Amino acid sequence: MAEAEVQLYQERVGVFPRSVSGRFRRLKYAILALAYGVYFLLPWLRWERPSGSNQAVMFDIAGRRFYLFDLVVDATEMFWLAGLLVIAAILLFLVTGIAGRVFCGYFCFQTLWTDVFVRIERWVQGERPARMRLAKAPWNADKLSKYGLTWLLWLLVALATGVTFTLYWGNAPDLVAAMVTGSAPFPAYATSGFLTATTFVFAGLAREQVCTYMCPYARFQSAMFDRDTLIIAYDPKRGEERHKLERGLKSRQERQARGVGDCIDCGYCVQVCPTGIDIRNGLQLQCISCGLCVDACDTIMDKLEWPRGLVRYTSEQALEGKPTRLLKAKTVGYAVVLVTAVVLLGWSVATREGFDVVVEQLRQPLSVKLSDGRIQNRYEIKINNKLSEPLPLRLSMSGLESADLDLGHIQDPTVAPGQRLRLMAYVRMPADAPPGQHRFELVAEPIGRPEMNEQRRTAMFYVPPP
Repeated sequence: MAEAEVQLYQERVGVFPRSVSGRFRRLKYAILALAYGVYFLLPWLRWERPSGSNQAVMFDIAGRRFYLFDLVVDATEMFWLAGLLVIAAILLFLVTGIAGRVFCGYFCFQTLWTDVFVRIERWVQGERPARMRLAKAPWNADKLSKYGLTWLLWLLVALATGVTFTLYWGNAPDLVAAMVTGSAPFPAYATSGFLTATTFVFAGLAREQVCTYMCPYARFQSAMFDRDTLIIAYDPKRGEERHKLERGLKSRQERQARGVGDCIDCGYCVQVCPTGIDIRNGLQLQCISCGLCVDACDTIMDKLEWPRGLVRYTSEQALEGKPTRLLKAKTVGYAVVLVTAVVLLGWSVATREGFDVVVEQLRQPLSVKLSDGRIQNRYEIKINNKLSEPLPLRLSMSGLESADLDLGHIQDPTVAPGQRLRLMAYVRMPADAPPGQHRFELVAEPIGRPEMNEQRRTAMFYVPPP
């Protein structure tokens, strides 16, 4: 007897979202407009600074500095990025625990770009029935022209996306001119090409497959859910049994008298879903909490003059007639950790020093005996000016009263804006200095900047045994 063939993978069923209007759709449009406006226009925003880039937001890898409006982040302050990632993760956990997967439905790049690609597809190919017929139709001139125009417009949006991302890493006007003339560095073309290809594939071709199979958030989100988490849910107590509108079942009173629910089984909630699920089957990992099925159901309820809420944001507790508790130990714990992380990061940014000083003792040789008997040690002083203006400093020494500090020809160095300065310093002690390790401090005091604190760095002076 031949073994039956086992199908391990389900063949993809095309999803053709239908248009819908409503409060959540309008909210998504508003967030979409804000997100696109920020993303595409921010690299072109100019920001005057005494020195450095005049681009409002730019990540200067070559110069090892990130420009964020008035904040200039030095390479030594990249731990702030770790702080931002921690804050983003905790915020995601907090929001997910309270309101479910709303990040995916409103703020995720995949959702935002897919929204635009679907609108382009709808504009070129028509509403849902027309797109479904076109997909099933044989290849002909009409299908080729519509698909070709759709893909061309997708490609233009994807190209704009890729190029714009690259502009954050260089001066936008100069980088665009260099890319057009072919003189831009290879990484600029490689980055733009990679982002163009991934945007075209993810937002245009893969779409719901990214949310369902590629995004890990869909898999571990359930670990943050509980029965009080707000989700998109269908109310089966009100909606079942489902039945179409027909004679004798057109009013709520008639339906209730015959034990029929408010769901008229129109399928509108399924047709507008960007991932192609039926919310009436309960919570599913494919649901991104976009709220479009709520708009669809509300539209039908409004036309029938029935109460809204058959499909709504609610919790499992509320569906069972129990109160929803949002203020819980888990929620409070997330909030406390989030506020603490934000305060610590804000304090770190607000109290940052305008410059850094590093002192390293050179150990080849560790000490030298001069012709007059004095003992000399060498040190390398590294000064990093984080300001956007020149920084004059006065260097001195504390802790070795009988020692001399020799900086050569640079006694009071001035560090250029955003630059690093390396100095060679010589410390000399009398010949009768006791042998062993002697601790002292190098003091760097800003000149003419009383609002800035001096910085002290501890170093060791070595006197060899006789």
